[in-house]
Parts: sequence; C-alpha cells; structure tokens
Amino acid sequence: MVRVGVIGALGYAGRELIRLLIAHPQAKLTCAVEVESGNKLQDLIPSFRKMLDIELESFDPKTIAKKCDVVFLGLPAGKSMPLVAELYKEDVVIMDLGSDFRIKDPVAYSKYYKLEYTHPELVENSVYGLVPWYRDKIRDAKLVAVPGCFPISVILPLRPLVEEANPEIPIVIDSITGVSGAGRGLTEVYHFPNMNENLRAYRIGNHQHTPEIEQEIGGKWKVQFTPHVAPITRGILTTITLRPTRKIDPGELYSCYDNEPFVRVLPMGSFPEINYVRNSNFCDIGWMFDERTGNIVIVSAIDNLVGGTAGMGIQCLNVRFGFPEDTGLKFPGMMP
Repeated sequence: MVRVGVIGALGYAGRELIRLLIAHPQAKLTCAVEVESGNKLQDLIPSFRKMLDIELESFDPKTIAKKCDVVFLGLPAGKSMPLVAELYKEDVVIMDLGSDFRIKDPVAYSKYYKLEYTHPELVENSVYGLVPWYRDKIRDAKLVAVPGCFPISVILPLRPLVEEANPEIPIVIDSITGVSGAGRGLTEVYHFPNMNENLRAYRIGNHQHTPEIEQEIGGKWKVQFTPHVAPITRGILTTITLRPTRKIDPGELYSCYDNEPFVRVLPMGSFPEINYVRNSNFCDIGWMFDERTGNIVIVSAIDNLVGGTAGMGIQCLNVRFGFPEDTGLKFPGMMP
C-alpha cells in the first residue's frame, strides 16, 4: 500500500486527486496539507463524509516524509518550488500537479508566468509526467511534473504527427475549457452572471501553456494557441490545424497509441465530444484531412480535472510504483 500526501488538498486539483485516491486499491491518503489546518477534510468537503477521517495539517517536510511514500502538490504557479526544495531532501517521491517544473527554459517560464525559478536545479532533475511519452523515465523519477490540462489535450494528439508539419507555418490551436479550469479562486469574470450563456477567449498570444506545448512537440514548431472558457463545469475540447509537408496517413501514425490504456483514436471523420470523456482519464482524438486547404484538422477531448490533472497524476503514481496503469482509473466517461 502506497502512502500518499496531498499539499493543497482543498483546491480543485487536490480534491479531485483525493477523490480518485479513495477508490484506489493500492494507495491510501495519509496526509493532507492546507492553510485551514486543524479542520477535518471531510467537514470542509462534505462529499468525503464517511469516506475519509483525516485532519488537515500545516506544512512540515520531515513530518510529511515520515507519513508518506509520495507527495502530490496542487498549488498555484510559484508556490510549489520552495516547498519541493524542502521535500526533495527527504526520502519521498514528489509529484507536482502545478506548473513550477514543467518548463525547462527559465527564460520562457519567467516571460509567461512573470516569476523566477528559485531552484532551477530541481527543474533540471524533474521528469515531465505525460505517461505515454515518458513512461520509462517516470519509473525512476524522484520529482515528476504532471502536465497542464490544455497541454495534455494538445500534445497527445499532436506529437505523433508533428514531425510531418511544416515548420514555417504556425500550428493553430483553439481550446475550450470548463470554468473549473480556472481553479478554486474567485474572480469577477467567472461569476455566474458573467459566464452563464457566454463564451470568451482570453490570454490570446501569451497564454502560459504555450511554451510547455512548444517544448513538448520538439521546439521547432510555433503554435498559435487561443484558449476559451465556456459555461460548463469540466472538460476541454481542442481543435488543432496543421499543414503537413507531404501527404500522410494520420491513422497510421496514431497506431503508436494502440496499446495506450487512456488514449482512444477514432476513425477518420469521427470526432470526440466532452460528453464521452467527462469524469474519466481518457483522451479521445478524431481527425480529418481537408483536401481543399491541404490541412489536417484534429479534435481532442479530455476531462480537465481527471484526464487533465488528477487522473494523469494517478497514472504517474501507478507507473512509478509498479501498479497496472489503469489501477483506480478504470471507468468510462459519465454521460449524461
């Protein structure tokens, strides 16, 4: 039984991870850290009543390490790195659900996040936690940087094809996310009267996930990434348009995912919907070749809280500790 700690237990990423841990037969939550220390977790999140009996704690790296084999952090940008620097000295595996270790280039991180790396050596030692592409490295990792939800919805469908994309033409990516992607914090733009029956684009041309995407598709291709937020609770639907340099068969290239437990490639001309992946760890991918424009159009769908954050974290845990990858994750999307 793997003993698991969660720092940032009340945030959307943290609470979703805990929800999945409750059903995991080989993992047990032994430590939950939040600023509301001293309170029972199940009292602050009533959906956990009769499922957990655990009190929130303050951050103390030595105490946490004694209780845990692996510690997840679900914190805002810039908050994980100083805590990980202390935990890294202890005998514990660390998995960060935040953004502090995903981008290897400190200049790009500073530009897009308006923050500085305080421990760049930890970034160098981290492993990007996109399981289908980094499985072997995750098996021995001490520090795993679990990817962001938008990047997962982009990198999984794009990486098998990107070598065929024309590097002179930016890859155009439009993503629509549910409001939960903004996290637990309150801002006026996400109040019900502002979001209901609305759809808005934001951070056009400077979204913080842009360098993460470009890094993980090889660094040669620029992406024009435009995120949108819709009045739905969870889910991401991403549309990618790329110009290949020659005629290719995407179905053949996508065969690399034939044995992946959580990537489902649809037949040409069939396209995914959020309905079919909601509350699951699946990434569904559909595509078509547009003869008129010469472009390949790809559509992907994930649940931003499971397939985009917590589920990928659990999958990383399974790989790292030698469990079957679908342990605790073997359930379909929730529809309706």
